[in-house]
Amino acid sequence: MMDYKTVSLSDQVFEHLETDILSGKYQRGEIITELQLCSELGVSRTPVREALRRLFQEHLIEDTPKGTMVLGITPKDYLDMSEIRLRIEELAVRGFIANMTEDNRKELNEAVDFQEFYLTRGDVDHLRALDGQFHEIIYAGCGSRVLQDTLAPLHKKIQQYRHNALQAPLRARNSVQEHRAILEAITARNADLAVEKMRQHIENAIDRALNGQEK
Repeated sequence: MMDYKTVSLSDQVFEHLETDILSGKYQRGEIITELQLCSELGVSRTPVREALRRLFQEHLIEDTPKGTMVLGITPKDYLDMSEIRLRIEELAVRGFIANMTEDNRKELNEAVDFQEFYLTRGDVDHLRALDGQFHEIIYAGCGSRVLQDTLAPLHKKIQQYRHNALQAPLRARNSVQEHRAILEAITARNADLAVEKMRQHIENAIDRALNGQEK
C-alpha cells in the first residue's frame, strides 16, 4: 500500500503510474485495468480513475477494444523529443553560463563528481538519477522558466531511453566523460564550446539509446 502524506492521493497515484510507464515497468501494448491498479496500489477507484484520465491526456495510454493499453514513449516520440532538445538546450546552456553563480557551478561539478564515483561502482540507478540532475541543474539555472518548464518534462519522459543509454559500462563511461567536457566548457564560460559539447552528448545519447552504439 502506498503512503500518502502532503500531496493529494490522485496526484501521487498519477505520479506513481507515470513513473512506472516511463521507466518501462508497464510495457507498450500491455493492458491495465482500474481493478488491477487499485489492488496493486492499495487505493480506491476514484484516484485511479483520475490518474488514468491524466495519463490519457499525456498520451501515455489509450482505449482499445481490449481495454486500456499502455503506449509509453515510442522510439519516434523519443526522436522527436531529442530533436526539440537539440534545438533549445543550446539556449539553456547559454543562459546557465550567463547567469552562473559559484553555487550552481559547484552544484553542477558535484553532480559530475558523484557520477564518476558511481561509475566506478557500476551503479546504473545512481548514474541515471545524476544524469537527470546534471541537466536539471542547467535548466534551473538558465534564467528562463519557459525553457525549464519545456526541457525538464521532456527529460523526465525519456527516462527509459536514458537507462538504455547508460546500461552498458562503456556507454555509461562515455556519457559521464561527455558531462565532464560540458562542465569544463561551462566553467571556462566558453558558451560556443559548451553548446557544441552538449549537442554531441545528445546525439551520442540517441545512438546509445536506440542503436546500441558505443559512443
